[in-house]
Amino acid sequence: MTIDFHSQDNRSTYAKRQADDTWLNMIQSICEIEGKNVLDIGCGGGIYTKAFAEMGASFVTGLDFSKEILSSAKENCKSYANVNFHLGNALNTQLKKEQYDIILERAIIHHINDLESCFKEAFQLLKPGGIFIIQDRTPEDCILEGSSTHIRGYFFSKYPYLVNKETERRHSSEKVIQTLLAEGFKDTQNFSFWETRKTYKVLTELETDLLNRTGRSILHDLSDKQLEELVLYIKEKLALNDNKIIIEKDRWTIWKAIKD
Repeated sequence: MTIDFHSQDNRSTYAKRQADDTWLNMIQSICEIEGKNVLDIGCGGGIYTKAFAEMGASFVTGLDFSKEILSSAKENCKSYANVNFHLGNALNTQLKKEQYDIILERAIIHHINDLESCFKEAFQLLKPGGIFIIQDRTPEDCILEGSSTHIRGYFFSKYPYLVNKETERRHSSEKVIQTLLAEGFKDTQNFSFWETRKTYKVLTELETDLLNRTGRSILHDLSDKQLEELVLYIKEKLALNDNKIIIEKDRWTIWKAIKD
């Protein structure tokens, strides 16, 4: 199923969550945010745009290619005087060059085939010494086994045909690093970490969440019947009573690169 990011039905998809402490701690461990001018490319509903503002950035710009999603982001961040939003895409933002200290691209490069143009645009937007942070899943991140915390792993053990769909759109860490270097970035590093996606007080909350996931989830490749069967499968795998707290985590890779 193709997701329409411009649909009003999806306008609040990326504004309902808060950035988790696992993410905040990871970002703060690899760069200083205080007083920085930050650009959040592919900002969605402004979850991480808001997080940068709360971490002490002097100013944060969120950029997305969907007017509908941006309207939700603006509502989400309306109380922050140091946040604004811009309509554009990662390959051609139409923003002023060399004005940002930090650029984040979270969960967007798997939607982009032309990494060269994407990274070249980021390079031009950064000030000298600026930091480029990319967060996405590698093929290896995607195929980890399911567990009581890694719920996503069960998607693929239940429906193995989804593995190719998921991994084929992911870039390897080696390709990301090679492209960063080719576009002029230096001091590239990569980190793997587990980001808490959501905490469910009871099993039925997880069930409801899975049945109602919207946006870019791989679950949109499933029919309603398949999704219902997946939820039953996960409940059997977890074998938990309804009062057990579930902490769902996703494994991500972060790449950090510096503009000379």
